Amino acid sequence: MTAMPKWADAVLVPLISLLIAFVISGLVILAIGENPMEAMRIMVSGALGSTYGWGYTLYYATNFIFTGLAVSVAFHAGLFNIGGEGQAGVGGLGVALACLYIPWPHWSLALAAALVASAVFGAAWAAIPAWLQAKRGSHIVITTIMFNFIASALLVYVLVNILRPTGSMDASSARFAEHLRLPRLNEILALVGIPFNNRNPANISFLLGLVACVAVWVLMWRTRLGYELRAFGKSEKAAVYAGISPVKITMAAMLISGALAGMMAVNTVMGEAQRLILNSVEGAGFIGIAVALMGRSHPFGVLLAALLFGFLYQGGAELALWTKIPRELIVVIQALVILFTGALDNMVRRPVETLFLMARKGR
Repeated sequence: MTAMPKWADAVLVPLISLLIAFVISGLVILAIGENPMEAMRIMVSGALGSTYGWGYTLYYATNFIFTGLAVSVAFHAGLFNIGGEGQAGVGGLGVALACLYIPWPHWSLALAAALVASAVFGAAWAAIPAWLQAKRGSHIVITTIMFNFIASALLVYVLVNILRPTGSMDASSARFAEHLRLPRLNEILALVGIPFNNRNPANISFLLGLVACVAVWVLMWRTRLGYELRAFGKSEKAAVYAGISPVKITMAAMLISGALAGMMAVNTVMGEAQRLILNSVEGAGFIGIAVALMGRSHPFGVLLAALLFGFLYQGGAELALWTKIPRELIVVIQALVILFTGALDNMVRRPVETLFLMARKGR
């Protein structure tokens, strides 16, 4: 029996870590001569005070849901997939090829193909580091982060030399057909009579992210493969003794992780830009690590953490627009959140555990 209940580990500890990060961020804002309370008001108003702000918050959160789930699946198997950035970028290539070279009559068919293509391309990009870890003993962190750079170079070559339309100076693919544009959230909500601003990129991909959360929960806690992944992550020696193959688990975890990261591209490539552009991932692969850490690798926690980072992204943009606070300060806030929810997790966890232990003894 642990000293701290599960709800405290899942909710209380991350919440305290988050409050500490925000307090320190407020002190930094105060140090540069700005009002931290006014800064928070602008962030909340800009990200949550209107359907326009909510639209951008949900758009960013969609990216973080997919990359956070990708990292979470690998975490459960004891693997640290730091290659979500490259896997999402290559997944975008799959989306572009599916939408540009097949004459789909309707967006729904194109969406299904784009989902499959992005998942396959992302999984394929993760398969090589997975095989190197499973068969050759190469460290997954080193290989996945190296493959981010390889993916970046590959996308530059493909966009400049293959997909770039003739006569265009922009390193991007041609635009997808107009009828392949994904429905925006304002169009979906209008069906049930809910007004929503149409000047934002939030689209049906957010609903797909919610479906992905449910699917990952079912996989991890309701299937044999999920049990094997979690068992292997808890103790490799015990899992091997029970007959679980390390090669099978490593490959399965990384393929699923890469597929989830690749599917993020549906939101950015098909849902927002409607073409493949350089840097379409915009760091979401790395933010996914923080999202998985803060969400305790649970799909519901990942969803909440993704919404938080979506808020930080959109609120930070509004903060940079309406104050003299630089946009880079939001990176500092994100770093503090990552620091306290990840690296300094025990700094909060141990005092909370002590308090619960003292309370239990005092009964």
